Amino acid sequence: MATKLGIDYWRLWTSAGLSDLADGIVKLALPLVAIEVTRSPALVAGLTFAFTLPWLLFALPAGALVDRMDRRRVMLGANIVRATLLTVLVLAVVLHAGSIWALYVVALSVGTAETLYDTAAQSILPQIVAREQLSKANGRLYAAELGASQFVGPPLGGLLVAAGAVAAFVTPTALWLAAVGALLSVRGRFRLPRTEPTTLRADIAEGLRYLARHRLLRRLATMVGIFNFTGNATSAILVLYAVGPTSAMRLSTSAYGVLLTAIAVGSLLGSFLTERIERRIGRARSLLLSIVGNLAIAAVPAVTANPYAIGGAFLLGGFGIMLWNSITVSLRQRITPDRLLGRLNSCYRLLAWGTMPVGAAIGGLLAQLFGLRAVFVVMTCVTLVSVLGMRIVTDRAMDAAEREHDAITTPSR
Repeated sequence: MATKLGIDYWRLWTSAGLSDLADGIVKLALPLVAIEVTRSPALVAGLTFAFTLPWLLFALPAGALVDRMDRRRVMLGANIVRATLLTVLVLAVVLHAGSIWALYVVALSVGTAETLYDTAAQSILPQIVAREQLSKANGRLYAAELGASQFVGPPLGGLLVAAGAVAAFVTPTALWLAAVGALLSVRGRFRLPRTEPTTLRADIAEGLRYLARHRLLRRLATMVGIFNFTGNATSAILVLYAVGPTSAMRLSTSAYGVLLTAIAVGSLLGSFLTERIERRIGRARSLLLSIVGNLAIAAVPAVTANPYAIGGAFLLGGFGIMLWNSITVSLRQRITPDRLLGRLNSCYRLLAWGTMPVGAAIGGLLAQLFGLRAVFVVMTCVTLVSVLGMRIVTDRAMDAAEREHDAITTPSR
């Protein structure tokens, strides 16, 4: 009989859902507010660059800090900082001191806090649920996070922007504070004991060595880096492709929010079907199916501006994202020692997420030089490269990695 996930897990789940709902609103609201100031593809795409640049700059120290500190307290501090930043932005808007550069400062600062929050959130889960429950726990957690950030957040963000910039920024501030309240109710201490003092630099180096020596994790991180590069290149200019009477899709801001919910709908479906699909066709084939979904997100807008066709592609893409995340994150949590998990997550994300600002910048540049549709064409070709990684990411390799970890951590009798 499967054991229950427990009350502390569901408190964490609630906090994560509220936090990601705030993320979804902010990440949609900032570009929509920005296009009221400028229609420059480079400047609008630059906001996505600012959001994601901290993963390139601060991922490694974030992981080392997460392994040194109480992981729950790191999450609490990050959300308090994000709520404070938006409060300052609201004051700037009320006092008519807001500008495109103020949006950039907030995007960069919120993104920096996100590196700490997300690294701690992935690292704390094995301390709350049993390892055999990780696939189920991650599936439910990602359903809440993606459902909030992409299903509810985008249309709500569009409506809030229509109501005014103040409403668009006050709402996520309140949500982050509510997430803090839910997380405060999670019981226990989540700081791992350390046998001897080390420097931050030494901790970072240890995490880098672990990833560098682990061929399977290294390849998975590289593949995610490709997905995030192409995904951010296209998403950075999607608002220009979709919104406005002169755009290709000619959507309103609210319709644009609804379009983005297709990814969340697919993700929700994936969260309930991942375990079944994984058992039926195996992990490797499930990951290959997720690559097809990522390919559709770029390929369909390259050939048509029909919102229904693009919505269907986003649905398939969201399904694939959930498959990939549930399988690979659970694998990473199972085969990494707890004391290294924060650093491994941050090193992994340096490869996997460090490509996001580069993708956003290149997407904006390509759009500026060759037009919006050229971005989707180029990124479709780049996504196809990730299929080569499946030569190493096999069921046999994943099973062997889990057996090796169990042999190390299980005491001999």
